[in-house]
Amino acid sequence: MCGIVAYYGKQNQVLETLLGGLKRLEYRGYDSSGVAIITKDSAVFSAKEPGKIINLENEIGSKEIPEFANIGLAHTRWATHGIPNKNNAHPHHSFNKKIWVIHNGIIENYKELKEELKEKGLEFYSDTDTEVIPNLIQYFYTDNLKEAVLKALSKVRGAYSLGIFTTDEPDHLIGAKKGSPLVLGVGDGELILASDVSPVISRTRDVIYLEDNEIVDIRGGEYEILSLENSHLDKKIEHIDWDDNAANKEGFEHFLLKEIVEQPRVIQDSIRGRLVFDAADIKFGGLLDVQDRLKTIEKVVIVGIGTSFYAAKLGEMYFESLAGIFAKAEMSPEFRYKDSAIDDKTWVIAISQSGETADTIAAIEEAKRKGALVTGIVNTVGSTISRITDAGVYNHIGPEISVASTKAFTSSSVILLMHAILLGRMKGLGFAEGEKLINSIKGLPQLISEVVKDRESIKQTASKYKDYKNLIYLGRKYNYPVSLEGALKIKEISYIHAEGLSGGELKHGFIALIDENLPTVALATKDSVYEKMYSNLEEIRARSGPILAIATKNDEAIKDIARDIIYVPESDSEETQAILNNISLQLFAYYCSAMKGLDVDKPRNLAKSVTVE
Repeated sequence: MCGIVAYYGKQNQVLETLLGGLKRLEYRGYDSSGVAIITKDSAVFSAKEPGKIINLENEIGSKEIPEFANIGLAHTRWATHGIPNKNNAHPHHSFNKKIWVIHNGIIENYKELKEELKEKGLEFYSDTDTEVIPNLIQYFYTDNLKEAVLKALSKVRGAYSLGIFTTDEPDHLIGAKKGSPLVLGVGDGELILASDVSPVISRTRDVIYLEDNEIVDIRGGEYEILSLENSHLDKKIEHIDWDDNAANKEGFEHFLLKEIVEQPRVIQDSIRGRLVFDAADIKFGGLLDVQDRLKTIEKVVIVGIGTSFYAAKLGEMYFESLAGIFAKAEMSPEFRYKDSAIDDKTWVIAISQSGETADTIAAIEEAKRKGALVTGIVNTVGSTISRITDAGVYNHIGPEISVASTKAFTSSSVILLMHAILLGRMKGLGFAEGEKLINSIKGLPQLISEVVKDRESIKQTASKYKDYKNLIYLGRKYNYPVSLEGALKIKEISYIHAEGLSGGELKHGFIALIDENLPTVALATKDSVYEKMYSNLEEIRARSGPILAIATKNDEAIKDIARDIIYVPESDSEETQAILNNISLQLFAYYCSAMKGLDVDKPRNLAKSVTVE
């Protein structure tokens, strides 16, 4: 969703830091951007433009650049209230242009606040919910920005992360958080507020993660963390070890291709130190404190949305097969509206790459209220989900910049398989089966390497399918969730309508769609349901449906039925084979999008991290 950057520091670094930060937040999705910087004479230099950040840079380049002071705000907006245009772009200011604000989130009671402020004579110029914030602060302002902010926020309902300054106090910057992420970077003579660490790591690796109902008060080069009740809070500085180069394309045309290709290393990082070969077991340092409680678990619920939900669907199958326990994948937006049978013998696992997904956070809160053990699988250290769960496991995959998730899905799927082995070994999974699965996981990075090395042939295959309007993705057993994820990827980045199906569904309605104009992407690798899958493909061929098969290397029989074939290496287990198959679907979707000339890394209407419901 929206991305915010606020800077306090070196005068000659303000504009560069703000624009650089915005570019690092592009992956979140946006439709306009803007900056506001206090000048030496306590005025404000401001520029806002719809569209890409290059439009903002061109607008700034057309202006006379004044001598700046040391404070600025910057924002990428993903529209919720009001169309994407210059007027609705952030930063927003109060009616008298003294209070300036950037905002990620939604103000739920903005209409009533707006009417109250209008009755008091305050004017508005945009269609956004955000604009009530600077006007409300201005209404309460006398000569102390912090006091005015605290009073204003006591009136606000909703979610927000905020950056705020006033021209009346040109050495004063405030950040505030409730329901949307906000991190403070603590550097050498500079402080940076941002939606996540990506804009921060080029300036400093030392950060403080703000919790809900906290503000950071910055002035005179010093900062203080406070509650909304104005009480001082001691907060720990954490060190981020992400490589700054990980946020660069490193010669690849798009971040998405880079992130697909780096998955062999990524998965190695996800499993390193966690496979216990001599015991055929799994060890997660992040779960050691809840190990005894895991032994009492009778049911597993895995929550996520989008790609994370499809990883959860794989996890559901892993737990039932390996731990012999009831498991259910739930879409996190629906979880808290269901009367789920959750109790203290339920293990709820929440999946979120960003650790800030609003729906998943709400699901966690509901599960904890019912007494469940709640753990997380997240990538972002210090994120909200990593802090509010009872325990958890990090992906260790570095930043994922492209909006469409690839390496996070692969990592989360592998980690869920490891979770299932861990619980399975507690509940009777045999040594031999555990050993086989662990060795299969160990070999996965090498097999992924073989798939990505074959990407030129996948590109050639994609060229035949990129202009179709509709596709069916078909899979069975572990390949069924992969078919759902494959369909999602082609929709997200290629704008091709696709349906993910179980092979067993085909004859129950969907076969009516099959003709020569509707290709099927079939996950048909050698496994326990291969023959059933082959029968499905016979049914499709009999109705002239073109078939693109994802097949095991050296499968000659598949040539008799498929028009095109993407061969993948054979894994040692069905569980890991499905994960491997998905790598080929990621590359297929990527090349369909790239050859159509689409914005691969930032698809239209999508945001990387959905931090509001």
